[in-house]
Amino acid sequence: MKKIIHLVAGGLAMLCIATFWLATALSESFGTDETITAVKTAIPWGLLVLIPALMAAGGSGFALAQGRRGGLLGTKIKRMPWIAANGVLILIPAALFLASKARAGEFDGVFYAVQALELAAGAANIALLGLNMGGGLRMTGRLRRPAR
Repeated sequence: MKKIIHLVAGGLAMLCIATFWLATALSESFGTDETITAVKTAIPWGLLVLIPALMAAGGSGFALAQGRRGGLLGTKIKRMPWIAANGVLILIPAALFLASKARAGEFDGVFYAVQALELAAGAANIALLGLNMGGGLRMTGRLRRPAR
């Protein structure tokens, strides 16, 4: 059961972050101010799905590890504090700030500076979570190790 929870929660978390990032990039590139506002105000509601999914993925991952810390597992564990810090210190505050600015119609330099930071931090978390997902798939034999 822990494996299923870990797989589903991790996949859901990755899907949420990728959706937030892609919706932001597309709305900023091609959308109107109203579209940007809709996206920016929807993302904090999405956090109500993302945060429990990340907690379930992390908790089930540590339970599956059973105290082991070596190899691919150790590498995955070392990435987790970076993923969490990025989310707690940058992504969540940025999402709330940008939603507030968008609701007020304040698309100024500060909005776009924080937006750029959020996109960069989101891309970093997508990359780190993708690496962890690949490591997990290699550990379970669902993905072969690259030939050397």
